[in-house]
Amino acid sequence: MSLNRSEKEAVINEVTSLAAKAQTLVMAEYRGITVADMTKLRTEARSKGVSLSVLKNTLARRAVAGSSFEVVGDQMTGPLIYGFSEDAVAAAKVVADFAKTNDKLVIRGGAFGGKALDVEGVKQLANIPTKEVLLAQLLGLMQSPISRTARVLAALAEKRGGGEAPAEAQAA
Repeated sequence: MSLNRSEKEAVINEVTSLAAKAQTLVMAEYRGITVADMTKLRTEARSKGVSLSVLKNTLARRAVAGSSFEVVGDQMTGPLIYGFSEDAVAAAKVVADFAKTNDKLVIRGGAFGGKALDVEGVKQLANIPTKEVLLAQLLGLMQSPISRTARVLAALAEKRGGGEAPAEAQAA
């Protein structure tokens, strides 16, 4: 079914607004995927904050024109599903994880930070830990020297005093 001009403009406007908010675009070929599998992919994507769309490539090219995703306009050929995400790694992670279990979904490329990504680039982006994990790791690194210092002070106090460690060292 063909879209009329106003419907095409509405699609372009919607995708343009998605592209304006997004940090990452991932494109994958979906030829041969069952409806049930596509529904699973869309459900997973929605839960991770990724917007998946099957678009006409000409409309997608027009929608990303002038944005940081314009660099992949020449790769927009064939039956593609487009994943936009505000989180830098979410779209790549969702598509790459699904592609591991379903060989019919083939990653074609993507864009991040105004640079085009090939298949390996998308997979590398997908392997980056999430923001929450990175923040937890950073916090652990920041707490490590403090907790080591507290343990050393507690051990020194115990060795000198032969008994109770200071309250500050025990609290840490």
